[in-house]
Amino acid sequence: MIPLLVAAGILLAGNGLQGTLIALRGAAEGFSPTTIGLMGSAYFAGFLIGCLYIPRLLRAVGHIRAFAALAALGAAGALLMVLFVDPVAWIAVRFLSGICFSSLFTTIESWLNSAAANANRARVLAVYRIIDIVAVTGSQYMIPGIGIEGFTAFAVMAMMITLSLVPVSMADRSNPQPPAAFRLDLKEVWRISPLASIGCIAVGLTNSAFRMIGPIYGQSIGLSVSEIATFMSAGIIGGAVMQYPLGALSDRRDRRQVLLFTTIGAMISALALSWFAGEDRNANLLLVFLFGAFAMSLYSLSAAHANDHAKRDEYVQVAAGLLFFYSMGAVTGPLVASFLMQHFGPHALFSYTSAIYAMLILVTLYRMGVRPSVPAGQRGRFAALLRTSPVFMRMARRGRNKRPSGEL
Repeated sequence: MIPLLVAAGILLAGNGLQGTLIALRGAAEGFSPTTIGLMGSAYFAGFLIGCLYIPRLLRAVGHIRAFAALAALGAAGALLMVLFVDPVAWIAVRFLSGICFSSLFTTIESWLNSAAANANRARVLAVYRIIDIVAVTGSQYMIPGIGIEGFTAFAVMAMMITLSLVPVSMADRSNPQPPAAFRLDLKEVWRISPLASIGCIAVGLTNSAFRMIGPIYGQSIGLSVSEIATFMSAGIIGGAVMQYPLGALSDRRDRRQVLLFTTIGAMISALALSWFAGEDRNANLLLVFLFGAFAMSLYSLSAAHANDHAKRDEYVQVAAGLLFFYSMGAVTGPLVASFLMQHFGPHALFSYTSAIYAMLILVTLYRMGVRPSVPAGQRGRFAALLRTSPVFMRMARRGRNKRPSGEL
């Protein structure tokens, strides 16, 4: 299991590095913010396709061969970007990267899910979450060290993807049972929880814009490369710090109240960032930390609310549906945010974000008025989720003490 976690760490770091690096390098090459936003949209379109179709590949060739093929494609794509510095080529490569990374994460999480027992599943999930935080934040600081110019940065990306093959090749070669195909019934997921579905769309529209366009925002307000790395890391760390406190609170109260409070916090911090864009470095860091603390928690809170209304056999179906709704928003968010930034300036990124959260607040208030809350004894436990694959939901839910199926 340790080799698999090492491979996950390398991939998570490589994925975190790519998003920031490609945005900054694209800007240095003269690509417009809208073009860079389109690259982000292409990535999430590929990400969704990879999540949906990787189970078929795993059933056809197994985990090890699938991982090797996908890693080779991902590494080749990273090198293609430096060989062909062209917007159309980069958009195509980002689409391919989305397919590769989502498929690689699904493969690793399927493997971990098979290897973990109920006795140690919570520890495996905790370690996985820690690896995610350390890898993604640490990768931001690789950028000032290696620079954004020349061939080096892309060579490092290709090396990281290739090196992830080493621990996987040395891991348990039992080739576990591939995950079942994810049933995608969007109408049913919407019926189970319209609020969670809308919440995940809103999170996709906003958080993807921050992750993909945030580096351009930082550059536009005059931050150095190292300051941009700190700015992005502050938002990620904020989300990591606050997910569990907010989740624990939502286990004790009407979860929609916590979702409403969290959305208000995200909207206010986004408004503050749009008002004080670039005026004070320390204020920017504090505000983006608060923004991350609230905004990055909304997906897990929405998923927990949906699961409160779902039966045991619907958890993975709900996870697949919510990931689809998130990806719908994530395909659109970077493009819209980058277009607004190009025409109205850097403050437009967080003005757009706050407007989306304002609409989510209205939807939450409406849903609280038309549907009663789930009684405390019938609620599930909160789980902080990675938006990497529906398999992560299966990992998080298996072994938890849940209410009996059909109790609703």
